[in-house]
Formats: sequence, C-alpha cells, structure tokens
Amino acid sequence: MALTLGITGMDRGTEAEVQAAFKAANAETGNKWTLVAGDGADYVVIDMDSLYGPMSWLRLHAAGCKVIGLTSVDRNQTDFRLPRPVSANDFAVLLSEIAGDLAATPAPAAPPAASTPAPAPSDHLPPAHAVRVDHVEDAPAASVVLAPAPAEAPAAAAPEPTPEAAPAATRELPPDRPLAMWLEASGLERRVRLQRGAGPVLLIDPRSGVWHGPATLKPLAAYFEGTLLREDFATPEAAAWESEAAAIGAAQPLARLQWLGALLAGHGALLPGNDPDGKFRLTKWPQTEREYPKHFRIATAMMKGPATIAEVAEASGVAQEEVADFVNANLATGYAESARQAPPEPETPPQKPAGGLFGRMRGR
Repeated sequence: MALTLGITGMDRGTEAEVQAAFKAANAETGNKWTLVAGDGADYVVIDMDSLYGPMSWLRLHAAGCKVIGLTSVDRNQTDFRLPRPVSANDFAVLLSEIAGDLAATPAPAAPPAASTPAPAPSDHLPPAHAVRVDHVEDAPAASVVLAPAPAEAPAAAAPEPTPEAAPAATRELPPDRPLAMWLEASGLERRVRLQRGAGPVLLIDPRSGVWHGPATLKPLAAYFEGTLLREDFATPEAAAWESEAAAIGAAQPLARLQWLGALLAGHGALLPGNDPDGKFRLTKWPQTEREYPKHFRIATAMMKGPATIAEVAEASGVAQEEVADFVNANLATGYAESARQAPPEPETPPQKPAGGLFGRMRGR
C-alpha cells in the first residue's frame, strides 16, 4: 500500500519547491508515496520557519499526525526534519528512512496455541516401559517429553570458566583507549565533559544515550585519534551541565558519535572480525550524513541485496575504502549485517539406466 504525503503551512512558492523535490525523490525511491491534498495524509510536511508553521504543527500534533518539519535549523518538536533549502537528495533520504523503518517494524506476534496437556502414563504398561515426566511445571506443553527413565548418573562438575569465555562486559579494558571504546556500553558510567585542545566541547550522557556538541561531525575526527584516559573526562556539576548544554545546542543520539567512531576506526578496511570477501547488506535505510554525500549512493547500492565490498564499490562508483568505512559504521549501529551464504548443496550423481530387458527397452 502506498504511503501518502500532505503539504500545508507554507506559501505557494515554497510548496511548489517541495512538490518538485518530492516528485524527483519519490521516483528515485521506487514511487512508494502518493501526494494528497489536505491534512489527511500519513505524513504532513509543514514549513516550521514560516509564521503559521508552528501553529500548524500544534494542530497536527494534537490530532496525532506524523509531521515532517521543513526548517533550516535543528528542531526536536517535529517527528522528522527536512533540511532547508529543500533538495531531491535530502527528500529521498527521508522518504527511504521512513519507509525502511515501517518495513522493519515487526508484525504483532500471533497468539500462542492452546496448550495440550500431556497424556497421563498408562497404568497398564509393563514396568519396563515406565515413563517419567521431567519439570512439567517449568516447561511449555510442547516441550514435555515422555521417555524411558534412565539410570541415575552422578552430576558432572561444571567446567571452570576460561578468560576467553568471559563475557565482554567483565573483561578488563586498557586504561587508555580510543574514544570509540569509551562510547561502548561499559565505557562511561556518568555524564562527562570532553574537550581536546581548542576543539569543541562534548557533553556525553551515557545513561540517557545522548550527547551535546556541534551539528557537524567532521570537526570531531581528531577526537577519535589516539587514546584517552579516564582523567581526560571531566565531571561537571548538574547546574554547570544544564547551563553549558543549553548553550551548545539540543541533545543528539549517542549512536551518531558511535557511528563516526566506527567510520574512522578502520582507515579504509573492514574492522577485525569481518570477512573482507564476505557479503553485507543493510537491514534498513540508515541516517546518512550530509557531510558524506557519497554515502547515499553506497546505501542505495546495498539496499538492492547482499554484496561484497568490491561489488558495492562498483555499483555505487565509490572507492572500496569508503565503502568499507561505511559498512563498519553501520555494522556498529545495527543498520547493516553480514550476509553469510549457505554452503552449496551436494550434486546429485546421475542415475544409471535400469538393467535387464525392460531397462534396455526403456533406454531406446
């Protein structure tokens, strides 16, 4: 079923620009959308920079509509943001992201089948066929197994855990490590402030999964070079945090920083643990950054199906090093996965013709 898009809260000139960009973006993403009049669409675009845009948002938000804000600044009140000036490329990224998120939403689980009680053991069975039911109260009916009672055997001692078998969260990490490792789940336990030299200030809140800092990512590349000690992170007081966060700008998802860390970590090669000759695919459309325009072409190629780094590079016209960095970033944030191929089925040997008179007659 096609998704519908509406446009409201903007002048005629802006509406014409949005319609033209939408038409080109919709064609580029497979014509999955239909433009409809009025506010009764699945998603409605409004001009948040206009005089009447915020009032339109209040009305649509109260009605439960999904709103796309056309704006030149970062705003948090709309469900989605379309950057200004509007372009077909940005529009295509947004439409694909919305459609991909909807496709990735799992369907409601089917109600469990009615449990069938296990048949009671027959009183007329010979003693040799006595049965035992283990842990009926703990297991679902489908997993209850009736089996001959085996002879009792001494319980085997549990093997001692080895360092290799220890979960990642319990392994001791080096005291000095790259920022990308500090941003992992077990890296930082509190809100911290980070500034390297004359670089921008980063406020990182791992508990809420957000950070405050510049809107662009490329100026932060130097933060992911070398290593950091725990002492390099300051712990601001609550009042100082709130004041500086308000001055820096709105909160951003921590996954955006993690994405950048993985993008820079491989230096043009897949990170350890990934097969250089393996195939990868996108599980849903990623949030591409405007600072990396080639990523849109890489994502478009990867959405067509599993492919190797070389195949994606050829299909997108982007260097293999940039494709590998893109795959690293999206593997780290859950937008991509390795597509492991099933082993080839064994070939069936040719059938020999049946012998005897009737076999020779059929073979003529």
